[in-house]
Amino acid sequence: MPCKSDERSAWRCEFPILDQEVNGKPLVYLDSAASSQKPRVVLDTMDFYYRMDNANVHRGVHALGQRSTEAYDNARAVVAKHLNAVHTDEIVFTKGCTEAVNLVAASWGQANLKPGDVVLCSMAEHHANLVPWQLAAEKTGATVKPVPIHDDGQLDWDAYLALLNENPVKMVAIKHVCNTLGTVYPVKEVVSEAHRVGALVTVDGAQAVPHRPVDVQDIGADFYILAGHKAFGPMGVGALYGRLPLLRAMPPYQGGGDMIRTVSFDGTTFREPPNRFEAGTPNVAGVVGLAAALEWLASQDFDRIEVHEQDLLASATEALEEIPGVRVLGKSPGKASVISFVTDFAHPHDIATILDSEGVAVRAGHHCCMPLMGRLRVPATVRASFAMYNDNKDKEVLIQAVAKARRIFS
Repeated sequence: MPCKSDERSAWRCEFPILDQEVNGKPLVYLDSAASSQKPRVVLDTMDFYYRMDNANVHRGVHALGQRSTEAYDNARAVVAKHLNAVHTDEIVFTKGCTEAVNLVAASWGQANLKPGDVVLCSMAEHHANLVPWQLAAEKTGATVKPVPIHDDGQLDWDAYLALLNENPVKMVAIKHVCNTLGTVYPVKEVVSEAHRVGALVTVDGAQAVPHRPVDVQDIGADFYILAGHKAFGPMGVGALYGRLPLLRAMPPYQGGGDMIRTVSFDGTTFREPPNRFEAGTPNVAGVVGLAAALEWLASQDFDRIEVHEQDLLASATEALEEIPGVRVLGKSPGKASVISFVTDFAHPHDIATILDSEGVAVRAGHHCCMPLMGRLRVPATVRASFAMYNDNKDKEVLIQAVAKARRIFS
């Protein structure tokens, strides 16, 4: 079906879901930091898979099984190329970022952490890159310590170095881009300093992959994770990059089919990574959809995307701050296209409800970052997150809707 918004962004026309009305108003989707929408090529790829190739992988010798296995294995190569991994075997498919961190924390963490060891997590960390480390610490006797941030959301570099130098740090867990504030963290430098003291680093790349090229070799990360649904792909699928020597030394995370080499009542032997960490029937359609999303994303002009999103970010931030009673949080230089704000006239949930009545989808809450909310001294924020498919009309509707909320509650 042709896009009805020919005068708007060509990017927008690739996302069928955006061509609809919500509450009688054109949809303005500003919640991509929670879940991005899917381009038509991803929808078509997954539909084709289920209509033509659907079968289990690494099992059947029949034609559908072979085609499904080929598509699944090719998808791993696509992810490896997108992240510039050295080996395809460094890519483990997961249900998403949360499972990927849990895998590392349970497998590497429980095998390597011991009483007295320290795991550092930034104070802005998503719960998915904090809680699994707390669970691992409880089981091993290790301790999880926060790395402070400044008021604008940037990492407190001096505090980070002091924590590294004064503690037996074994793992640093940090996000590449903050899902709440949009802060871009200097992950390459974070990794370099951690390696200096012998610590490893797990980077949560959920919010980075949709907006910028990622090179895990250049960053030097030991583990890097991504989520399909943040990167214009399907929900319920993600990927873990891990340096191959680390993955080979890690015990299985779950047991079941396809991760075993031999099984008997005398004992079981396991396959090499990545299969060792992919027990059971995988989400093949999701994996194929993820590969389609990353191939589509790789075909885009990232420089153009950055200019477009930064223009929207700057003009929306300026316009919001002109509304009396609105306060924008986390205005660090070079941040990604995420705006979190609070008001003195209504709770974030009430603001989001008014915005929804105007067709504007935003997120309101703690954004799975409760320690960050405590640092900012707010219970919640309204978050508007821009993607390539948003445009100035979306921004204008957002500003008008927030102004309407102020009139209502004032």
